[in-house]
Amino acid sequence: MAIQRIDITEGPGPRMSRCVVNGDMVYVCGLVAKDFTADITGQTQSIVDTIDSYLAKAGTDKSKLLTAQLWITDMANFKAMNAVWNDWVDPKNPPVRACIQAGLARPEILVEIMVTAAK
Repeated sequence: MAIQRIDITEGPGPRMSRCVVNGDMVYVCGLVAKDFTADITGQTQSIVDTIDSYLAKAGTDKSKLLTAQLWITDMANFKAMNAVWNDWVDPKNPPVRACIQAGLARPEILVEIMVTAAK
């Protein structure tokens, strides 16, 4: 069975694939917003839009999410982040989820999200 790698990063080296498809499983890396100047709402929306894009490229969609891991830098932003998440996630097919407070790679990054889905 061939493994499909979508959007291998470039730069100092091929550090990672943003999305990997193996059989009927789709793994999307930890994603951050494209615009770090946005608030938690804007950053979260940017991330879920990108998740939708990768899932579509892999031949699936958010109704097939299995797991989600969310990292947030400040729990004071939890409610606003959840509002975007709740508007986006398929209400009939929510994944299992963990959300923790963590320091992220850069101080302007407010949230990072990683998901796994079935095809």
